[in-house]
This record gives sequence, C-alpha cells and structure tokens, in this order.
Amino acid sequence: MLGLSGAAVISLVSPKAKASRSTTGIKSLSFYNRHTGERGHGNYWIDGQYQADTLDHFNHILRDHRENLEAPMDKRLFDLLFTLKQTLNLSVDKEIHVISGYRCPKTNNMLSSHSSGVAKKSYHMKGMAMDIAIPGVHLKTLRDAALSLKLGGVGYYPDSGFVHVDTGPIRHW
Repeated sequence: MLGLSGAAVISLVSPKAKASRSTTGIKSLSFYNRHTGERGHGNYWIDGQYQADTLDHFNHILRDHRENLEAPMDKRLFDLLFTLKQTLNLSVDKEIHVISGYRCPKTNNMLSSHSSGVAKKSYHMKGMAMDIAIPGVHLKTLRDAALSLKLGGVGYYPDSGFVHVDTGPIRHW
C-alpha cells in the first residue's frame, strides 16, 4: 500500500518542475587588482555549478603579486562578495578593487614583520580572505554591510583604505 501511495505522489509532481531558486541563476563578479592593474570578470556560478574556468581566472587575478604565486581561493569567499554586492544594491559589473587576495607564507611573514595589522596565521594564506574597496562606496558602508552578513571575519582599515573580509569564524576588528 505504501509503495502505491508513494508512486501516486511521484506522479503528481510535474516532470517540468522548476529547480529551487538556490540552484538556478547566475552569479557574477568583477575584480580590479590595484597592484597589477589586471581586471577579471565572469560568471563564476551558473545554475548550481561553479565554473572552473572563471574560478581559475579569478585565482590568477587574486594571486600573490609579490611572488607571482596563485592558489585556489575559497568559493565561499566569492559567494560572500556576491552577497555583499547584492546587499549594497550594486550592479553586476561594479568592480571590486582588490588590495590583497592570496598571500604565500613568505609574503605574509614579510608583511607581518612590518605591520601589527597583519596576522601571522592570516586567512589570506589559505585563500580565504581579501582586502577590498569598491569605488563609490564609503568604507564604513562597506564594513557595515559585510558585518550584517555574518559570514566571516570583517576588519576595518580606514587609514589604509580597505575592508578585510574572510570566510573564517564570525568576528570583527
């Protein structure tokens, strides 16, 4: 009896049922690396699938420019940035200016020896962090929007002109 009722329920579902909203659509980002002058734009997620070619391109744009080394960036970081742009009501093609993406340990050690603002075990070394600015968006507004998401760490560096976002534990400084 249960087998028949299960079949009846299945037959009521339209073969053209739409996928959930969380698996359909396109997520795009645009980056400008302030150190290299390089730009990257692309649809990194389409209908529930991350796009390897676009992610590879983004990883190159976000590489450690001092050592010319790239590493895979955390996909959740791209999702965080996409959601951040939506929260700020920014157009799809509005560029995120990158001050720092991936950092190899050598670069991170050098930077932390010169500044107390650089963590010795930085999420940048894991591809889980970016220091960003968005032209036309006040840093305080950018920080507040990032904090509202509660998706990871948020650091505010107004004197240096950027906001740090990462996919680590929720915290702020």
